[in-house]
Amino acid sequence: MKRVSLLVSAFAVAGLCPAAQGQAPSNADWPCVQRKVPVIAAGTVWSGPDLQKVGPWQSDADAAALAQRLASRRTRPEEVGPLIDEFLAKIGEHRAERLTRVFAGVLEIVNTERSRVIAGIERYARGQGKLAERIRKEADEVSAARDEPAVQLGKDLQDLETRFQWDKRIFEERAQALRSVCDTPVLLEHHLFEIARRIQERL
Repeated sequence: MKRVSLLVSAFAVAGLCPAAQGQAPSNADWPCVQRKVPVIAAGTVWSGPDLQKVGPWQSDADAAALAQRLASRRTRPEEVGPLIDEFLAKIGEHRAERLTRVFAGVLEIVNTERSRVIAGIERYARGQGKLAERIRKEADEVSAARDEPAVQLGKDLQDLETRFQWDKRIFEERAQALRSVCDTPVLLEHHLFEIARRIQERL
């Protein structure tokens, strides 16, 4: 019965590993339920002026400063509108052009942040894959040791079981944390969409 229990535990761990979930090779390191979207295209959230026709957003110091602040995850949704209105009260002319620069900056900053988060998730998943493989091997070692009467109650078996249980616990805790991290790219996308909506309302 204990041998069956060990195998069930090992298979359960493997099931949380992306490589065991039948994913395509190109997404072998993507462990999230959410679809992987490496880059948010401007056209998916923006219907305003062409971003390429307003010049580099970094060249407009005020627009760049606002873009940085709006793109920050610390900026709450209810702060977006007032920050844009404050910017508009200062700039005077060229409203549409400068607001478009603000959005261009926000888009680039958010995409850069999302890319970092996605790369981190994939590194995390590769680490989980290696740990899952180690746990499967440890389950086999514990099962084999239990079949040997000479060590059935010995320290070697106890050490193997302790290592197996510890690694399994670490894996499961990391898997729980990963589920929360997987929400981050989607939350950033929603944040970008809200900013785009508020800017376009004021064009």
